[in-house]
Amino acid sequence: MNDRYIIVTGAAGFIGSCTVRHLNELGFEKLLLVDDLEEGDKWKNLVGKKFIQIISKHALFDWLKGREKEIQAIIHLGACSDTLEKNGDFLLENNTRYTIRLAEYALNHGIRFIYASSAATYGDGSRGFSDDHALLDELKPLNLYGFSKHLFDLWAKRQGVLDQIVGLKYFNVFGPNENHKGRMASMVYKMLPNVMQEGKIRLFKSSDPARFGDGEQKRDFIYVKDAVKATCDFLDNSLGGIYNIGMGEATTWKHLASSLFKAVKRPVQIEYIEMPANLAAQYQNYTCADMNKFFAHTKKPPFSYTVESAVDDYASNYLIQDERW
Repeated sequence: MNDRYIIVTGAAGFIGSCTVRHLNELGFEKLLLVDDLEEGDKWKNLVGKKFIQIISKHALFDWLKGREKEIQAIIHLGACSDTLEKNGDFLLENNTRYTIRLAEYALNHGIRFIYASSAATYGDGSRGFSDDHALLDELKPLNLYGFSKHLFDLWAKRQGVLDQIVGLKYFNVFGPNENHKGRMASMVYKMLPNVMQEGKIRLFKSSDPARFGDGEQKRDFIYVKDAVKATCDFLDNSLGGIYNIGMGEATTWKHLASSLFKAVKRPVQIEYIEMPANLAAQYQNYTCADMNKFFAHTKKPPFSYTVESAVDDYASNYLIQDERW
């Protein structure tokens, strides 16, 4: 199958560039990368990667014409992932309608289609975090980004094609190659400078103190190296549907912060600050991926990294060294 293209959209981004790295390690080099590099530093994520060409997302559909038999798979990771983005028209065009066009192309030509949905579709988590298709219509995202992702999931279900494609709901992914993400970078990335310069980490106070103490809010953190391995595993099977991509375990912010102090051999010093009102209104105090379907269907061994070993690898081998993966 290596004589046909694998297309990766969002290829210079965080999960996208790590997917390219993992595909290279698997021996795939006939890759078409789709991204708009603009003026930032995303290009650094592609240094050392092996691929045929990189093109703009605006040029992709022209490139696809006449190449239907040359394409093995499309891994669609390109999207605006800013949970505070307020331009709904932009998100619907960029995240929802573009994905529909790409999915229709893949379905019409028998091309494997793997796309990024999002754990943001689960909203506040009060309806759980199950990737059961029967529960899709009950989900209520808290922000426009989650809504734009949810709309495509619903489109695929209502068109009767959800089992012919693969949607991945990534939980809290962190790791190398997120340097360009700004306010949407992981807390591990944001916390390290404070640890190194001030010897302390600031975490938000709980927005729901009756249920969660300060620092006791929990998220399902997964290392990007494990997340992209899980993503690329779907190239080797014919499974379809939506799958959660997380560890299936919830970790407190306090434990995450403590793991970073341990990784850089500094004493733990955490300060709790007030959460901004605009963030508190859509904040998830608890997330935990239901991974039962993933493990039952994929028959893959557990992930390679714990939260502690992932934070250590990330801090020691990438952040401090200013290296990409």
